[in-house]
Amino acid sequence: MARNAIGWAAHDQSGILSPFKFSRRATGEQDVTFKVLYCGICHSDLHYVKNEWGHSTYPAVPGHEIVGIVTEVGSKVQNFKVGDKVGVGCMVGSCHSCSNCSANLQNYCPKMILTYGSTYHDGTPTYGGYSDVMVVDEHFAVRIPESIPLDSAAPLLCAGITVYSPLKYYGLGKPGMHVGVNGLGGLGHVAVKFAKAFGAKVTVISTSPNKKDEAISRLGADSFLVSRDPDQMQAAISTMDGIIDTVSAFHPLVPLLSLLKSSGTLVMVGAPEKPLELPIFPLLMGRKMVGGSCIGGMKETQEMIDFAAKHGVKAEIEVIPIDYVNNAMDRMLKSDVRYRFVIDIGNTLKAD
Repeated sequence: MARNAIGWAAHDQSGILSPFKFSRRATGEQDVTFKVLYCGICHSDLHYVKNEWGHSTYPAVPGHEIVGIVTEVGSKVQNFKVGDKVGVGCMVGSCHSCSNCSANLQNYCPKMILTYGSTYHDGTPTYGGYSDVMVVDEHFAVRIPESIPLDSAAPLLCAGITVYSPLKYYGLGKPGMHVGVNGLGGLGHVAVKFAKAFGAKVTVISTSPNKKDEAISRLGADSFLVSRDPDQMQAAISTMDGIIDTVSAFHPLVPLLSLLKSSGTLVMVGAPEKPLELPIFPLLMGRKMVGGSCIGGMKETQEMIDFAAKHGVKAEIEVIPIDYVNNAMDRMLKSDVRYRFVIDIGNTLKAD
C-alpha cells in the first residue's frame, strides 16, 4: 500500500517551492524505505526548478543528496537493515542489462532513472529528497559509514562522486599529479579535498581573489590562481596535468587549456545552460583533451563515501530549515554559501 509523503515542490518555472503532499510506493521486496534526515541543495536543483535546461516537469520535488535512517526493508533486501544509515544520490534506477550497467556504470545507462524529474519503472514520476520519506531499490542505496556526520555526508552523494570519479578515471588522483580546480563552490571545494586526499598538488582557479585564504588555509589547496589576473595566469602556463572544471556558468575555456601541460586534460563537471566555445588549435598544440564526467556508478559511489570516511573528507555546509529553502536558492544563485546548503529535513519538515 502506498504511503503518504510530504515535501516541498516547485509548481512552475518561477522555481518557488512550497509544501506539497504526495505518495511514495509501498516497500517492494527489493526496496529500502528510509526516513529522510538531511538533503543537500545542488546547483542542479536550481536549474531544474526554474526549467533552465528545458525539460523540467511539475510539480517538481528536487533533492538528490539524501541521507537518513532505514525504517523498513523488503523481503529480498540483502545489504541493509532497519536502523542503518543510508543515502541516495542522483539516480534511483537503471535497466540492469546494458553494457554500462554490467560494468557498474549505471550512471551512463541509457535508461537511467533520475532521483527526481524522471518516470519510474511503474510509470509514476520520481520525487527527490526535499521530502520526509524515500523508497529506493537497494541497488541504488549507499551505506553511510558511522564516522561521517550525516549532514556533511549528504553533499558527497552528488558533489562528492561528481569530482571523485573523474579524478580516478583520468588518472589525476595520485601523488605527483598537479591538479587545477576551476571554481570554488559546492563541487570545487570537495574536489580540492579529494585531490589532496589522493596525494595530488592542488591549485584553485577562481575569479574571486577573496577566496584565497579560505582555499589554502581551510580547504588545504597548495596554491591559488586568480583567473582574471593575466600575470598570474601567464606564470602558470603549462604547469598542470589536469583541471577539474566545476563552473556551471558560461566561461572561456582557452585560458584553462593554456594552463595544461602537453597531453593534459580539462574535465568538465559543471553544467552551463548555454554551450561553451571550444577553439580547436589549443587542443592540437600540445595534444590536449577536453573530457566530461557525470556522477559515478553505484559501486564507485560506495567506494567514494568509504574513502571519504577513511580520509576525513566531508563537505563544508550551512544547515538550514526547510522553510528557508527559497532564500537558500536565491543565495546560491549569488554564490553566497560556504559551500553547500543542507536542509535539516528531520527536524524542520512537518506535516502541518
